[in-house]
Amino acid sequence: MSLSFRKKSMSLRQKGIRDIEPDEIFLDAKNLPKFDTNQFEGRLERPISRRAFVALGIVCALVFAGFFARAFVLEVVRGEYYAARSDANALHATVLFANRGVIFDRNGVKLAWNAPAASGSPVALRKYDPAPGLGNLLGYVAYPQKDSSGFYYNDDFTGIGGAEKFFNGELAGTDGKQLVESDVSGKVVSSSVVSPPSDGSDVTLSIDADITSKLYGSIASVAKQSGFTGGAGVIMDVDTGEVVAMTSFPGYDSQTMTDHTDAAAIKQMLSNKNNPFLDRVTDGLYAPGSTVKPFVALAALAENIIDPATKILSTGSITVPNPYDPSHPSVFKDWRAQGWVDMEHAIAVSSDVYFYEVGGGFEDQKGLGISLIDKYMNMFGFGEDIPNGFFSGAGGTVPSPLWKAEHFDNEDWLIGDTYHTAIGQYGWQVTPIQMARAVAAVANGGKLIAPSILAGGNPSDLTEIPGMNRSYYDIVRTGMRMDVLGGVATGLNVPYVAIAAKTGTAQIGAENQYLNSWVTGFFPYDKPKYAFALVMEQGPSTASVGGVAAIRQVLDWLSTAKPEYLKG
Repeated sequence: MSLSFRKKSMSLRQKGIRDIEPDEIFLDAKNLPKFDTNQFEGRLERPISRRAFVALGIVCALVFAGFFARAFVLEVVRGEYYAARSDANALHATVLFANRGVIFDRNGVKLAWNAPAASGSPVALRKYDPAPGLGNLLGYVAYPQKDSSGFYYNDDFTGIGGAEKFFNGELAGTDGKQLVESDVSGKVVSSSVVSPPSDGSDVTLSIDADITSKLYGSIASVAKQSGFTGGAGVIMDVDTGEVVAMTSFPGYDSQTMTDHTDAAAIKQMLSNKNNPFLDRVTDGLYAPGSTVKPFVALAALAENIIDPATKILSTGSITVPNPYDPSHPSVFKDWRAQGWVDMEHAIAVSSDVYFYEVGGGFEDQKGLGISLIDKYMNMFGFGEDIPNGFFSGAGGTVPSPLWKAEHFDNEDWLIGDTYHTAIGQYGWQVTPIQMARAVAAVANGGKLIAPSILAGGNPSDLTEIPGMNRSYYDIVRTGMRMDVLGGVATGLNVPYVAIAAKTGTAQIGAENQYLNSWVTGFFPYDKPKYAFALVMEQGPSTASVGGVAAIRQVLDWLSTAKPEYLKG
């Protein structure tokens, strides 16, 4: 190698240029070492330039300078202001109240709804139809409660009684939540919604509010006229179970109880000895009197106790020998001498003697006996709670030997106990809704249907009463129609609709000085659509105007105001 070549080579190395070795001249330009170029293998690394480091340093310095400046302002320049605000302000969660669902009657009339909140309150006001007689049906609500600082420690609307309580889950909806920052004076500084409220669902009842209010007014009018302390009434669709009217007298005012501002009015209702808060439709217990006779008749037919054409003589009483003292026989009186009566006429004139004999037996006439009476009364829903949440209430009592033993220190059951049970006296206790349901079963031919407070009813929720031929119901329905045409219920013999009915007068009090006046029935007679039960509570024994007069007022009003209800 010449001197000049070596000098040139050394000069190139000093400049960072490497000589090409002879064996490299023949290398292919392809990636012979098989570097993974996607992983940057086989590529020469280049150092980051000093200029990039300088630029990055300047940016970081500016960022830190900005943070420092902001911190200086917050901590030094305005430190005292923010410290005071931090001490004075409070952050808390507040409720966004959901709107409660609206309650409608079957015709779309609002019975309970919401009005704008009062000034300074986020809670909507609950408003009610002011018509009388709806209190026990609708119930009322208790508003959410807040403390002296204005914060809600109880954020629930609470339904109390009636539909407000029973449908509370559907009506209430779901409340929302927001975070609120307020200063020391309570002024809101900022707020943020965390979750929005979801309004409650509306509920449409089976009730016709107009009929219910008229029913209440009629009961109140008769109570005032004749001295009854209370009363209750029900009108029910015999096919769907829809209750189109129900009321309890005396009642309370839902608006007054919800507003809770009229202390005098609330005190008056709470101190009323006749208990306006008792829903007599579901929880009022009354001796039914002669209204049970159609059901005893059906039991006698089902058990072949008597041919319906067989007549029994009522001379005004029957006498049963006293085995313990023959000189003092037991006399069981009819309310009047009825003469010879078959089953239909016995229902029409309400013969006690007839039902003494078919109920307990007498001389040659076989009787059902208390066990069968108890069995069949249970079939028609007496002595048991209504299997529906809204109408659940008092179960009542059908007298039996077991019941007597429990309540009268193990006394024996006597034939007279059976006689009195067969005419709805002694220990009997029923509610108006139980009676209406049982009468509906007579009207529809033996289907014991669950009463419904919702529009549409429960047409599939029924029990077929076993062992009853449909002809048995025809006999009983005929007897109830005869009661209207020429029996005890002639006050319901009206020209605009054919009614079948059965009255009942139950003597109560230690000396029988009071009475309950019942009337039950259905209409139209030829094609039954509605059953009814009405009781006037604890009137004087001399009262001559009772249940028949009260339901007659309602029927007269329907004939002009809502005649569609009187059609089959």
